[in-house]
Amino acid sequence: MTYTVAALLGLAGAVAVDLFVLRTRLLASLAFWATYPIVLLFQLLSNGILTGRGVVRYAPEAITGLRVAYAPVEDLVFGFALVLFTLSLWVWTGRRRRSARP
Repeated sequence: MTYTVAALLGLAGAVAVDLFVLRTRLLASLAFWATYPIVLLFQLLSNGILTGRGVVRYAPEAITGLRVAYAPVEDLVFGFALVLFTLSLWVWTGRRRRSARP
């Protein structure tokens, strides 16, 4: 399995969890999209340091080769999926705790 396929599967899983499993619907939230650029900025910064300096290298056949500021697009897709999945769990847990209070 290539990193591209893994990233796309991770994205599909995170979207499914957000919209259908936990029903947090963060993807429909303006707050999510308004704040995601902050995450993206730091993701690009850290990824640029790691991949730009050669600390992390990818096999050319495992990625598409498209990059944004040194970051393979697969890293950005996978990072987006991780952030979405984590925030979905966080929001869902917070809602459950609020509804469990007497």
